[in-house]
Amino acid sequence: MQKINWGIIGCGDVTEIKSGPAFNKVSNSALVAVMRRDAAKAEDYARRHQVPTWYSNADELINDPGVNAIYIATPPSSHEEYTLAALNAGKSVYVEKPMSLNAASANVMMNAARETGGKLVVAHYRRGQPFFKKIKELIDKNTIGGIRFARMDYFKKPLSKTELETKGISWRVDPAISGGGLFHDLAPHQLDLMYYFFGEAEAVSGYAINQQKIYAADDLVSANILFRSGVVFNGLWCFNSDEASEKDSCEIVGEMGSIRFTVFGEQKIILTVKGKTEIISFDSLPHVQQPMIEGVVSYFLDHGTNPCTAEDGVKVMEMIDNITGK
Repeated sequence: MQKINWGIIGCGDVTEIKSGPAFNKVSNSALVAVMRRDAAKAEDYARRHQVPTWYSNADELINDPGVNAIYIATPPSSHEEYTLAALNAGKSVYVEKPMSLNAASANVMMNAARETGGKLVVAHYRRGQPFFKKIKELIDKNTIGGIRFARMDYFKKPLSKTELETKGISWRVDPAISGGGLFHDLAPHQLDLMYYFFGEAEAVSGYAINQQKIYAADDLVSANILFRSGVVFNGLWCFNSDEASEKDSCEIVGEMGSIRFTVFGEQKIILTVKGKTEIISFDSLPHVQQPMIEGVVSYFLDHGTNPCTAEDGVKVMEMIDNITGK
């Protein structure tokens, strides 16, 4: 195989800028087909992004002989189905996060990759970005000494009535489709980073509750993780705060200082070592998934290792299940 010819299942909003255009910007990679159940929207996406082929049926895209890799960008409830179909068709798979509805489903996907000998990558793409790779480098080089603990807070105001009536948003708080609520949508990025930074978890606990009851999913989640490395993590996610209290922060504390940053906001590292503080800034990426897609293409072409394995994806899903008790 000399080139990865991609097909996208679910060419919705997430693929417009974050991922879709990157498939044509990475060497030895091209986006050749897209699929969406709404044929008019699939055709429109293909026209605007100069994609030669479009489908309204996933099986037709999966079995297109001109496609050798599938990017699954649908809601989590269909990740398992499409991953298994693609692997059984001999296609490599790049699947969006969260990997699936729960760890049991993610395990089925992982085992399918093992049984078919297929390649499966989970789109925890932040670990591929220079910003987060720099944080890992600081940790690995013991810049702040041995890590003691990490603390994360993520507070957002409730979804508005309009947002709850918008199909492209409302599915995220429908547990049958998303696996949970906004925690399941956003925390996979955050928890994967902690796993990427600190390694295997020894113990994971937490609780999730629906305080405001404006939708079926929980809107407040608290988590505690003890990593085998000895690092302790505490996190709090509140999706019913007032606007003035909105917050996106993570602080990693070591014996000689701290590293502070946001996961979804400005890419700025505030590094404090022995009382001295410096700021390390990174430019925003035009397509946030491009560094990860570069790694995925390299792996699919047998030129590199898997940038985020199915096993990694399962570990994150196990954390989510243990935290929420679902």
